[in-house]
Amino acid sequence: MKALGKKALITGSQGFVGKYLWQELAANAYTVVGLDRQPGAGCRRADLLDYEQVYEVLAEVQPDYLVHLAGQADVAKSWREPQLTFELNILGTINLLEALRAVCPQCRLLLIGSADEYGNLGEAGQNVTEDIPLRPQTPYAVSKKAQEELAFVYTAAYSLSVICTRSFNHGGAGQRPGFMIPDFASGIARIEKGLADKLLVGNLEARRDFTHVKDVVRAYRLLLERGRSGEIYNVGSGITYSAGEILDRLLAMAECAVKIEQDAARMRPSDAAVICCNNSKLRRDTGWQPEFSIEDILRDALADWRGRQK
Repeated sequence: MKALGKKALITGSQGFVGKYLWQELAANAYTVVGLDRQPGAGCRRADLLDYEQVYEVLAEVQPDYLVHLAGQADVAKSWREPQLTFELNILGTINLLEALRAVCPQCRLLLIGSADEYGNLGEAGQNVTEDIPLRPQTPYAVSKKAQEELAFVYTAAYSLSVICTRSFNHGGAGQRPGFMIPDFASGIARIEKGLADKLLVGNLEARRDFTHVKDVVRAYRLLLERGRSGEIYNVGSGITYSAGEILDRLLAMAECAVKIEQDAARMRPSDAAVICCNNSKLRRDTGWQPEFSIEDILRDALADWRGRQK
């Protein structure tokens, strides 16, 4: 389904997912505008913590669609800086919702949440559906749950059109350090170049659901076009891999032997044993299905980090 003549605003458009989403929307006949704290081509500069700046951008752009990607998305950092995490993720979302209802209440909002909201589900983590009760166990997860609750409060009070996702892990070229796959891939690339002598790792037992970022942004576009307002959608592949399995696959792609050392500092205070996406609702309502494999994700990430080494 094309969206001819439709304008989309992406917050955090210069980030990892934002750049891919921009390409996906532009390739499907959307006019795309970004909102970021740093200027860039086609972007409006605004700080989400400054309501007046957000208001001015939305009043100027008048988007038909808005995808909210901006915020603090690093789980480990949320333990170190919980105040900043709550400020960016909650206050920033309130400012966006307030501006949205004030200047373009007919705009369709896609609010990007996280599978981290589910918490440690034990056996239930093997088949995570949207109706499983949330048990967030990190400051980041609590902030994302609060975002979601706020969105539906505004939906009920002001009749805004809002769709929420709970997105599972994703990867590909361009993802910054602080996430497992780029941390592994960048470490291997440094060792290949002789810039490091070992790779530090954390918990290798936890199993996670990984989706290529290109599949993720296609899901977001389809949700804008076909998703049901007021609904929450899991976005993930439905296949899990342990951190150890991911590491083994990357090591098989390495061009030299890699020494592995476990680092206590990389162990999180709370870590679910397994979390696997049930994406049947997303598939049913949008027709989405993943097109890229875990090997595609890892090859893209490793090639990216090899290209960054000097």
